[in-house]
Amino acid sequence: MASRTSTLLMATFAACVVLTPPCAQAQWWSSKPADFESCADTAEKASTKEEKTSRLGDCHSKFAGRRKPGGGYTYFDFMQNRHFDIAGPNPTPEEQKKIDEEYIAYLEQERRSTIAAAFTARQRQVQQVSLKSEVEKVPVPRGNPARQHQAAATSEPRSGEVRSGEVRSRTRATNCARDSFSCEWPRLSEGIKDIKKLFSPSPSKAKRS
Repeated sequence: MASRTSTLLMATFAACVVLTPPCAQAQWWSSKPADFESCADTAEKASTKEEKTSRLGDCHSKFAGRRKPGGGYTYFDFMQNRHFDIAGPNPTPEEQKKIDEEYIAYLEQERRSTIAAAFTARQRQVQQVSLKSEVEKVPVPRGNPARQHQAAATSEPRSGEVRSGEVRSRTRATNCARDSFSCEWPRLSEGIKDIKKLFSPSPSKAKRS
């Protein structure tokens, strides 16, 4: 009976010895730190770099808030990229609820901004396509073949008109009075030219002389 009791005590003592180091390692600070800054000051006193890094990680996980220069604490929510004022080193349940509500509003605002940007881009694209279509629909001014043909017809005399003009001129010559100066002058002019030709020497004869 005594041996069983001693064996049980030895087992309990061994279990305490085995479990004591992790418990002591988890509570490496001598007194409970009030906030992140005091926890980090204690972590800086670690003997090795690895231990210091481990203790600073414990400080980050234990305290979410940071001291403000003028007093109080602030909490930075990286999801919203903004700071929130809090009363203590960690947000209270009410403060955390408010932060979550602000995050929901932030997501809604981001969603609306994304939709508005996409709608504006789409509207610009539609306007560009519409403008391009309107430009392509504008007709290019071209010459009217019917008007060109009509202008050519009015500017150039027809063959029938030329013939009729010749007939009229011949008729006037035929109907011209014999004793009128206007009718006789062309004949006289031709006769004078013939007389001049008879009396004027030819160019070849002038050179020989």
